[in-house]
Amino acid sequence: MKKIAKLSLVAAVAVAGFSTANAQPLEEAIKNVEVSGSVVYRYNDKNDSKATTDSSDTNNNYKVALNLASKVNEDVKFNSRFVVGQPSNTGTGNAGFATLDTNDNGDQNVGVELTNAYFGYTGIANTTVNVGKQGLTTPWTVAVDSDGNEQTGTGVLALSTVGPVTLAAAYFNQTNLDKSTDASHDGIKLFDSKRKATDPLFGQDNALSGSADIVTVGAIANLDFVTLDAWYLDLTDTFDTYTVGAKSDFDLSGVKLGVDARYASLTLDKPVAGLLNNAEENNAMAKLVLTAKAGIVNGKLAYAMTDKDGGLTALDNDANTTLLGWNLNANGKADADYWQAVVGVDILSNLNLSANYGNIEYKSNNTSAADKMEEEEIYAQLVYKMSKNLSSYVRYGVHTVDKNNDETKDFTVGRLQVEYTF
Repeated sequence: MKKIAKLSLVAAVAVAGFSTANAQPLEEAIKNVEVSGSVVYRYNDKNDSKATTDSSDTNNNYKVALNLASKVNEDVKFNSRFVVGQPSNTGTGNAGFATLDTNDNGDQNVGVELTNAYFGYTGIANTTVNVGKQGLTTPWTVAVDSDGNEQTGTGVLALSTVGPVTLAAAYFNQTNLDKSTDASHDGIKLFDSKRKATDPLFGQDNALSGSADIVTVGAIANLDFVTLDAWYLDLTDTFDTYTVGAKSDFDLSGVKLGVDARYASLTLDKPVAGLLNNAEENNAMAKLVLTAKAGIVNGKLAYAMTDKDGGLTALDNDANTTLLGWNLNANGKADADYWQAVVGVDILSNLNLSANYGNIEYKSNNTSAADKMEEEEIYAQLVYKMSKNLSSYVRYGVHTVDKNNDETKDFTVGRLQVEYTF
């Protein structure tokens, strides 16, 4: 598989018409190229059981990612990432799934995005400097995701390790946040260049085209018993945010335990209409995640709470600065209380069955007359790892949405996913 991928790369370069003035024998050209990637297929099925008409929503989802790393010299490596992940006639730029609706559309072909193209310099001891188009490696974003959208930008990222501490600093002069972010309030995306000034939240002044600069600094301390981190990020003329976290894993009488705690705060720079008369909206989130595994049994208990003014603390719902379930998440929800519980058992060494529960209560908007919302999900999940690089899972359950204690939505939800990595 790797040889085929390498040969395909060489062929693509030749067809594209690149100069061959410095060409080298094929064997030399490909032996320093490292190839990795992933292939994911996902099928989703969602039905509103209370609807009077057909409300079925089914779709096929595909994402193929190919990473190529080529050694330039002893100190420099060139890295690129290609993602097949959007219908070929509607490029999205979010590096996520190609979602093909099975209800109303026929099969479509999908296109290719170049999401990473950067040079990594390691000529300084214990230091790496990445320059170019790359993933946004921060607690608020997801730089690489085999089965979801990715945040990318063009700039410089530097990491340097001194003893147990790693220091990070980055500057990006453009990003794909206008296309890839999950940040929203009541379904209105924070970064949307098509927003009108009359929109109830985040008028035109808060709409971004992805050209805003990002500056971030961070420190990670890997101590004997715990990993601590602290980060700060500023998005020009939009918001500034910070987060602190602690994570630890240990063994107690044969029981493997894990603890993950985090706090994040985000303050918008500009006034937001209709939000408790605040000139600046203050968002905050605190979460605690506990995990345990004893023999064939595993479990998880998680809790997240957000500030009464707002809970917008992440640019991707998969990021570390929020809490995500399957259909539920805490990001962008004000005055939220979110609980998760999971109990699983290993039926076989490579087959796990689990019961999953989630419940979140929050305000549907940030005004004084906010509606009370409650969402709940209960589902079973079966995970099968056929081999180290091939895994799949099946989920099936229910998702309910209550507004002011009046059940308005009752969904049955199902999913099948297969993932291959190489």
